[in-house]
Amino acid sequence: MRTQETIGPLLARYGASRSLLAGAHLHSHLLKSGLLAACRNHLLSFYARCRLPHAARAVFDEIPDPCHVSWSSLVTAYSNNSMPREALGAFRAMRGRGVRCNEFALPVVLKCAPDARLGAQVHALAMATALAGDVFVANALVAMYGGFGMVDEARRMFDESGGAGGERNAVSWNGMMSAYVKNDWCGEAIGVFCEMVWSGARPNEFGFSCVVNACTGARDLETGRQVHAMVVRTGYDEDVFTANALVDMYSKLGDIDMAAVVFKKMPAADVVSWNAFISGCVIHGHDHRALELLIQMKSSGLVPNVYTLSTILKACAGAGAFNLGRQIHGFMIKANADSDEFIGVGLVDMYAKDGFLDDARKVFDFMPKRDLILWNALISGCSHGGQHGEALSLFRRMRMEGLDLDVNRTTLAAVLKSTVSLEAISHTRQVHALAEKIGLLSDSHVINGLIDSYWKCDCLNDAIRIFEQRCSDDIISSTSIITALSQSDHGEDAIKLFVQMLRKGLDPDSFVLSSLLNACASLSAYEQGKQVHAHLIKRQFTSDVFAGNALVYTYAKCGSIEDADMAFSGLPERGVVSWSAMIGGLAQHGHGKRALELFQRMLDEGVAPNHITLTSVLSACNHAGIVDEAKKFFESMKEMFGIDRTEEHYACMIDLLGRAGKLEDAMELVNNMPFQANAKVWGALLGASRVHRDPELGRLAAEKLFTLEPEKSGTHVLLANTYASAGMWDEVAKVRKLMKVSNVKKEPAMSWVEMKDKVHTFIVGDKSHPRTREIYGKLDELGDLMNKAGYVPNVEVDLHDLDKSEKELLLSHHSERLAVAFALISTPAGAPIRVKKNLRICRDCHAAFKFISKIVSREIIIRDINRYAIFPFASDSAISGAIADSRYPLHAAGRGAPSSSVGRRAPRSCAPPLQVRPAVAARRALARRPSIAEGEKERTGTGPWGRGRGKKEEKKKKNYDAWVPRLIVGIEERYRGWMSAGKLSIE
Repeated sequence: MRTQETIGPLLARYGASRSLLAGAHLHSHLLKSGLLAACRNHLLSFYARCRLPHAARAVFDEIPDPCHVSWSSLVTAYSNNSMPREALGAFRAMRGRGVRCNEFALPVVLKCAPDARLGAQVHALAMATALAGDVFVANALVAMYGGFGMVDEARRMFDESGGAGGERNAVSWNGMMSAYVKNDWCGEAIGVFCEMVWSGARPNEFGFSCVVNACTGARDLETGRQVHAMVVRTGYDEDVFTANALVDMYSKLGDIDMAAVVFKKMPAADVVSWNAFISGCVIHGHDHRALELLIQMKSSGLVPNVYTLSTILKACAGAGAFNLGRQIHGFMIKANADSDEFIGVGLVDMYAKDGFLDDARKVFDFMPKRDLILWNALISGCSHGGQHGEALSLFRRMRMEGLDLDVNRTTLAAVLKSTVSLEAISHTRQVHALAEKIGLLSDSHVINGLIDSYWKCDCLNDAIRIFEQRCSDDIISSTSIITALSQSDHGEDAIKLFVQMLRKGLDPDSFVLSSLLNACASLSAYEQGKQVHAHLIKRQFTSDVFAGNALVYTYAKCGSIEDADMAFSGLPERGVVSWSAMIGGLAQHGHGKRALELFQRMLDEGVAPNHITLTSVLSACNHAGIVDEAKKFFESMKEMFGIDRTEEHYACMIDLLGRAGKLEDAMELVNNMPFQANAKVWGALLGASRVHRDPELGRLAAEKLFTLEPEKSGTHVLLANTYASAGMWDEVAKVRKLMKVSNVKKEPAMSWVEMKDKVHTFIVGDKSHPRTREIYGKLDELGDLMNKAGYVPNVEVDLHDLDKSEKELLLSHHSERLAVAFALISTPAGAPIRVKKNLRICRDCHAAFKFISKIVSREIIIRDINRYAIFPFASDSAISGAIADSRYPLHAAGRGAPSSSVGRRAPRSCAPPLQVRPAVAARRALARRPSIAEGEKERTGTGPWGRGRGKKEEKKKKNYDAWVPRLIVGIEERYRGWMSAGKLSIE
């Protein structure tokens, strides 16, 4: 017969193995043998471990005077069976009976605590009973505080448990790491792991799993790899918990191949392992691989759970496997599992992404319980599917159902996207108020969504206010506001904000610098653009595709097509945006044939054009006067490239036909357009009617424009000029009278030039500048030299009813000439001159600048509202040829002769004089490198330049390598001035 000493360990063994039948037999034997009274605590503990709380309670009730061990076992029995209320009731009864607590009861009670208040009371009790220093109680306190988000309290308990002779076990370290991870303090969790290793403690499988999860949350793949190496060295790589954490980490952080390696080495992958791998594939767009994994999982004998199928539904949406998704839906209906929350979210997400929003709505309405995730799935689906009104309606309904306080950043991001599309500023303000109410205004994603929504709804001041109040030190928000300022014609403010960002110690990323380049482009700020380029080089962002494309676009917009060419040649990868930016830049600078040659190279390299590319191609044909080639592109866009013609394409084609004098063909194209002609189309016809002196067509186009853009004065001015060119002065008077009656004021022609970080603005006949006497003196001097060189003013471009001498005087005092004269007296010899004008440059000024550039040996760059006019100093023969083509920007009807705003480049024998500054000489040297229009061998290698390139490309690479240091030329001497003025610097 067994003695009482052997019964306790035997019941403990049965409890650990949950051998209920054997334990019940032993219970019966004890009852028959009369030994039950001495073994009731052991039986109570046995039933608690077997998760039979009612049996445990029955044994407990038979104990005449329960001790602290009996009460602790009863509390544990309730806790282990998810009965926290009963466990707390038993604990209160225990305290009411005056039974003292022990180190086993308190951890169980802390686990059952429903809130931090009760947990703090238990903590106070532990301190009163001198149990707070016990390692089990301390670990439970750390877990309790961590679970309620009180991380600082958890850390304090952890530190106290290890001080003054206290001991820490593996559970202590794991508990602290777990508390940090649960509260997204993943960096701190990694720090605790390092402390653990340095202290000499040996991590177990749970510790490794926890730190790997921390690396996942911190997106720290490098540290994760180091932890993986420790896992392998300590032999835990075959542990299922650790391996699952590693698969999850590699999958979520994008290293799918390494996740596959860990997954294949697992001795027995479970459903969690498969789910982690499949989920990672879906997150990173490997949808087909996820579907293959589902088949392999089924072949291995494991049954996918609802989480697996929910993830697979997302893969079906991403892979376009809509039929498979419907089959899974049908399977779930048959299995009566279609009402599961995970499945519901997956189905709504799949149907919404595939464009079947009605089906998504049906699934949503069928769900018995609609939690926040389900609402987010449908609202996001409607927002991404273009049903923005429905998205806002669902958001209102969600709030009416009492989910206001449950809204998270995913909800607000989807709603804000819809408010932007609908330009619903009132809804944006409501979202703003709700975010402030529920405490989400500290979330950078919400802040960025509000900034984006406000400025796109024309409330830029509100966007700036949010930025300044909430997140002026956040790099992502800084990017958003700089982008908003750049695209809202507030480029100067964007640059100032960037300087403030640097002074605060924020390190700009490639997105900030790309946005800043767009600001420089909008301002034609060439020098600032160069300094941003220097930042890109300094921070090694030159290989970033977005920054590279922005660099090409900026240099082209700033009038330096050579620098744009060099930046384009240095791109490690050229996508359709890169090619489109360079082709568009060449077209805008008048290099139509080079643009078409580059377009052919683009096609030869297998890059498919988009609608923007083809708009630039048509513009290039326009500038080159290639009517027949443009017609071929226009008529074959759909067949050759699968691109439908847009209003932009029609406007380009009509403008080209109008410039070529084919007004009837242009009008026929307008009448055959599949949509109503917009202002650009009628504006092109109005301009053509002025050039070719067709007042009837001009009247028709103007009437359309009066309806479309009644507030713009340009239409009245063009119509008046059309009548004036035809000598119809009475009609001119009528138009001017109409402008007066309609209170439409003509926009004055203005030109401005930047000099020593200050912008100088000029209007026609302006005499307000402090250096007016010198400016007009320079103009008189240039006029004499131009007349000697053979310049004859083209008075036909002045359409005022004045005599010839008065017209010549007006022409000589145009705003762009005043700006150039000021630049000539304010800059050293040889420095290029850059002028910007708000209207088009006239033909007479265009011809005059060709003479001036030769006389002063300067490159003159004029950017008007439509394009660039670049005037390199040239030889006499070149000037003579340019004068012969002084009808710019028009060419004779039917002749098809090209017209260009770009003066002809001088032969190499006409090099700049040696006394020119080094910075200027370096810039001019760029013009003598091989053109991008010249052929190059196919790019077959990797890296910025590839392998197998020809001599020309190798020469271009050498030029590029030499060009990068030249960006810094002249910047150092400007640095102090920029910093003192609060503007951009390279430091």
